[in-house]
Amino acid sequence: MKRELAIMIAFIGMFSTVNAQRSAIYAPDGIALNGYDVVAFFKQAKPVKGSSDYSTKWNGVNWLFSSKADVDSFKASPEKYAPQYGGYCAYGTAEGHKAPTKADTWTIVDNKLYFNYNTKVKEMWSKNRSALIDSADKNWVLLKDKE
Repeated sequence: MKRELAIMIAFIGMFSTVNAQRSAIYAPDGIALNGYDVVAFFKQAKPVKGSSDYSTKWNGVNWLFSSKADVDSFKASPEKYAPQYGGYCAYGTAEGHKAPTKADTWTIVDNKLYFNYNTKVKEMWSKNRSALIDSADKNWVLLKDKE
């Protein structure tokens, strides 16, 4: 019985990960970027958790914000604030796959928001950023709607 339960829990965990990566937006549990306010990266230059008090639905997922001003800014121009590659790892996208990200790996390049898998991957991405962005831009067209 314990073994069957462990297998079932592993399967559910695997399904959740695959399902999250099927979306064009990195949205674990249906919330974009683990609930971080994407406008805050531009306006406050740091990761700020959003609140369900200030939310909107865009591209099939919920986006949370830390203030009414931020949700209003996003609603007025979501493409301006939405992260590249749906918030998936920029380095991973350049390599041809989707990978989850962490808020502390953010970078803004040419007024576009990027994330990476972790700080070590961000360091590798930063060393060859321009070429990796070119590669990721090409790959994203094919990866966007795939698992």
